[in-house]
Amino acid sequence: MNTKNRKTSLIPAAAIAFTALLASGCAKDVYLRGNEPLPEALAQLAPGEQTRQDVQALLGTPATTSVFGSETWYYISAHTTQYAFYPVHELDRTVLALDFDERGILMSTRELTLEDGVDVAIAQRATPTKGREYSLIEQLIGNIGRFGTQGNRGGPGTPGGPGG
Repeated sequence: MNTKNRKTSLIPAAAIAFTALLASGCAKDVYLRGNEPLPEALAQLAPGEQTRQDVQALLGTPATTSVFGSETWYYISAHTTQYAFYPVHELDRTVLALDFDERGILMSTRELTLEDGVDVAIAQRATPTKGREYSLIEQLIGNIGRFGTQGNRGGPGTPGGPGG
């Protein structure tokens, strides 16, 4: 085989290798976020028999706890993916809610998924502030003359000030 044929056969192979390398750099990555308890640990939960300490020894520290009503611990996990520079997309979410009574005994367990979630509309209002909003030009013009020797008058150790 001569050198000319060898060079022409390497060009398509290099192009295929380069394309494969480029495509692999943009592959989707799936990430686990949060605390996803192991199925073996979840199988050991016994409502009515275990305390907060028992549950924490099995599952670890909860992601959050309830603020209102009865004491509830939440273990939250999600699988997310991101393709190249696009935003993160949530594939699935699992929320394990554990309810405790006033004595700290585990009363019930619930598993919530992404479908159980509710979209919350965020208010687009802004809190008004006192005063006036100045444009950039008004702010620049308003500052002319404020940064002279006037700021040094009357200060300790300056001429005309105490101790000066």
